[in-house]
Amino acid sequence: MPVDASPYDAVLLLSFGGPEKPADVLPFLQNVTSGRGIPDERLREVGEHYYAFGGKSPINDQNRALLAALRASFDEIGLDLPIYWGNRNWAPYLTDTLREMAEDGIRRAVVIVTSAYPSYSGCRQYRENLGDADRQVPDAPRIDKLRHYANHPGFVGSFVEATAKALDELPEGSAIAYVTHSIPTAMNATSGPDGNAYVDWHLDVAAEIDAEIERRTGRPRRSDLVYCSRSGPPQVPWLEPDVNDHLESLAADGVPGVAVVPIGFVSDHMEVIYDLDTEAAATAEKLHLPMARAATPGTDEQFVTMLRDLVVERAAAERGEQPARPCAGRLGPAWDDCRHDCCPPLRRPTRPVKESA
Repeated sequence: MPVDASPYDAVLLLSFGGPEKPADVLPFLQNVTSGRGIPDERLREVGEHYYAFGGKSPINDQNRALLAALRASFDEIGLDLPIYWGNRNWAPYLTDTLREMAEDGIRRAVVIVTSAYPSYSGCRQYRENLGDADRQVPDAPRIDKLRHYANHPGFVGSFVEATAKALDELPEGSAIAYVTHSIPTAMNATSGPDGNAYVDWHLDVAAEIDAEIERRTGRPRRSDLVYCSRSGPPQVPWLEPDVNDHLESLAADGVPGVAVVPIGFVSDHMEVIYDLDTEAAATAEKLHLPMARAATPGTDEQFVTMLRDLVVERAAAERGEQPARPCAGRLGPAWDDCRHDCCPPLRRPTRPVKESA
């Protein structure tokens, strides 16, 4: 029996985007940093991360794989919704995708953002992008955003399995380093409805994974939340410690090994394959510290099923029903609709967002 998807007639997958070939790298980085006045010389330095992998980010291929997995998962339960894909910083651009949706007669859609935690860069900026695109597209569909899903059992469960597998590759007593993208401390302070949500949510997810790993192994172990991909001027405080500095501390403490678990990321994009698989792995090798990197959810069945179920959940809520809202940890399920003043930008006035997003 088909699943009732009303009032939605489509799903939008919204992601960051990335270059597909070397010639794309500089224009892509110019898009990412638009309005910040960063010189091209500095962007070319950052571009070396991409050139080291053939000038192509893996993120677009990962989104194509996720689209295929979502389509198959939808079909399994008779969820008859087309799935569109748009990016913030590279083709397919969000504005073009909204235009395509409008031309196809889509009137209302629910958006899956490939960012699991509350913060300006992980949530509000995408909502601003939706607002910008909406103003450029006549008859653009109404867009509702799924709740933050970092503490959903499907997301946490995927990382539990990945963490357990990584620990199996390491000596007994190895530690866990949970890694996420660093952001300015001021951005964390204003994240979520009451502030500090970015760090609080990561700590809550890490605690849930720790508890399940301890239950399975019968022993507690050291774990820490650490950060990667810091950027911006050095005088601006960002969340610390950096993962490489943390590895040095672990080695100095005589830890026999470390599972690096990128709980801040949904797939193996550039921050994972460069910052962790390249830089952090080189640091660990220099320190003679055994390291295993846990997989990101990607197209893991638990993760894909969770996204599908969140679409069904939001549709039911919009019909006035009271659907179950699965949640792991102590913070409870996230809000469906963000407050107008939630997660403000740091260096400029607040931009309008898509009101229903």
